Parts: sequence; structure tokens; C-alpha cells
Amino acid sequence: MPIEVQARGGSADIAETIRQAILGAIPDALVEVSPGGTGHFEIRVEAQAFEGLGRVKQQRLVYGAIADLMSGSNPPVHAIDRLDCVIG
Repeated sequence: MPIEVQARGGSADIAETIRQAILGAIPDALVEVSPGGTGHFEIRVEAQAFEGLGRVKQQRLVYGAIADLMSGSNPPVHAIDRLDCVIG
């Protein structure tokens, strides 16, 4: 299901869209998204859903939630510069 980005150029709006997409996939998560350069973001996700998962599977869960934001000819998210997944 495609995710629609409000105000495509605004990093704060895109950061909130990323946050909402992650919460849609991991409802109990605490999610922090910080914009970096254009299209670059840092993400911290704390969730019980990570319990028992290795780091790669934790990150796949998060990347899966935002895949639509990183695909296409002109995606609003170019790169995730840092992704911290914390069991919480």
C-alpha cells in the first residue's frame, strides 16, 4: 500500500510520515525520526516487537514499514543514515 507524503519538500513532514509508517507496522513502538540533509534521516525505534529478533530482522521490520517512501523515481527518503532498534 503506497504511503502518501504531505508537503513533499518538507523534511519535518516527511519525518512525521516515516514515524507514522513505522507505527503502522509496529504499533507499540516509540519512534524518533530526525531529518538530516535533504532526503536523509536518522531513526530510533524502541519496541517489544524486537524481542527475540536479531539486529538484521529488527532493521528489516523497520525498513519494510518505510519501503514505499524509499522507492520510485523521486522518493522522499533517499537514505537512512542511522537506524537504532532497541528492545523496549
